[in-house]
Amino acid sequence: MNKFKNKKVKFIDLGLKDYQDTWAYQEALFAETVSTKIENRKIPEESHKNTDNYLLFVEHPHVYTLGKSGDTTHLLLDTEGLKEKNATFYKTNRGGDITYHGPGQLVGYPLLDLDNFFTDIHRYLRLLEESIILTLKDYGIDGGRIDGLTGVWIDHIEKKNPRKICALGVKSSRWVTMHGFAFNLNVDLSYFNNIIPCGISDKAVTSLQQELGEEVDMEIAKIRVKKHLAELFEMELIDSEPPVVANRQDEN
Repeated sequence: MNKFKNKKVKFIDLGLKDYQDTWAYQEALFAETVSTKIENRKIPEESHKNTDNYLLFVEHPHVYTLGKSGDTTHLLLDTEGLKEKNATFYKTNRGGDITYHGPGQLVGYPLLDLDNFFTDIHRYLRLLEESIILTLKDYGIDGGRIDGLTGVWIDHIEKKNPRKICALGVKSSRWVTMHGFAFNLNVDLSYFNNIIPCGISDKAVTSLQQELGEEVDMEIAKIRVKKHLAELFEMELIDSEPPVVANRQDEN
């Protein structure tokens, strides 16, 4: 238990960055935080070192990623098909099934020590969803949840044509989180036709651009998501430069 809770979160906007490089970067930050927690256990509480928290925003080039519980048959492209789509594919260590990341999608990776906030993964996921629901409300769109499914949906109440607008997939160890959410803003939705998104074949995927009928200003959307995350988690976001860390590409 961390007696000295650190609710400061270093915010880093990575821009457009390769998925594997970003994953390795996450792994390095994650490993440093876990290492600090392990070392803290060996020393008196009054000598404990605060753990760092990070929030990464990024866009990825076209990529499909599969979670630990995912089914590879949910990728409908072979190697040649991936090349034709200028896309890559990775099996990851996050939860969930298959999803797509690409330009025009806001991907958020919170690397938080939940001992600094609350130790409840269910609450953590619901607050990530809530930050997107509140952002959609800023745009006059009613988003919400569907029982038994993660992520944020449009037409979630009557379910006549439910459409997923934000997917979630996380990893947590020793209450430290990584991976996160993918919020479809101006993304090319045709890329979702090449997978069974999140393993769900009977529901559609949408974007904020499609729902509004016009392109969304990415920077304004980022500001709104950041604001809601900060309020929901009672965190203090600090704009930061990426720290220099040792890459850990031991996962493929």
